[in-house]
Amino acid sequence: MRIASYNINGVKARITALTRWLEAQTPDVVVLQEIKSVDEGFPREAIEDLGYNVETHGQKGFNGVAILSRSPLEDVTRGLPGDEADEQARWIEATVVGPKDALRVCGLYLPNGNPAPGPKYDYKLAWMARMRTRAQELLAAEEPALMAGDYNIIPQAEDAAKPEAWAEDALFLPDSRAAFRRIQTLGFTDAYRALHPGAGAYTFWDYQAGAWQKNNGIRIDHILLSPQAADRLTASGIDRDERAGDKPSDHVPIWCDLDI
Repeated sequence: MRIASYNINGVKARITALTRWLEAQTPDVVVLQEIKSVDEGFPREAIEDLGYNVETHGQKGFNGVAILSRSPLEDVTRGLPGDEADEQARWIEATVVGPKDALRVCGLYLPNGNPAPGPKYDYKLAWMARMRTRAQELLAAEEPALMAGDYNIIPQAEDAAKPEAWAEDALFLPDSRAAFRRIQTLGFTDAYRALHPGAGAYTFWDYQAGAWQKNNGIRIDHILLSPQAADRLTASGIDRDERAGDKPSDHVPIWCDLDI
């Protein structure tokens, strides 16, 4: 089963790029971020016509996450637990039943946090603390599970072409990276890093200043696997060439294959 994460940066603006990629790569499950659409406005027919079931957690003009799956989606939940007042659409979960086992899929769009310090950064760290609590619950279930999406975290210096340029950014501040490590070290495996330990792999290039042409990128999209999912990891990768397509997102898909 191939599971992919893709920050689409506006699903209506990128529907051609999205459907082209879906047809070419045929992933089994996809979590999308920044759909920037209410649920009723999501262009589901174009995706359903390709054989996918679609579940969304949308928000007008901002944020928004979705799960696309060739298999039925069961027990769908929306919103990260822990703060009933949080109205931002950044988390969606569902269970996908594969040929061999079931997989709990969590799709997330973690807050950017800039400018830091400030209330947006406080929200980012508080959100990550809530995410850690949910991660503990996933581990307690002792079942295959993953958390995939745009984490807005540069985990290590090797995950940026120019780490010094991000030193004061919320994506790379020590507290941000420490919060990410607190989640990962509960027992989660970074699907991409587990099989590709070297530097130079990125999932985001800004639209400005020729970042793509200069390969001035960062790796901020991640798939974290529970131990039961990590045991089934067979491959992982980044579809880098999507950034060179027509009207691309500033992110590219990241994926992993699990024997599920």
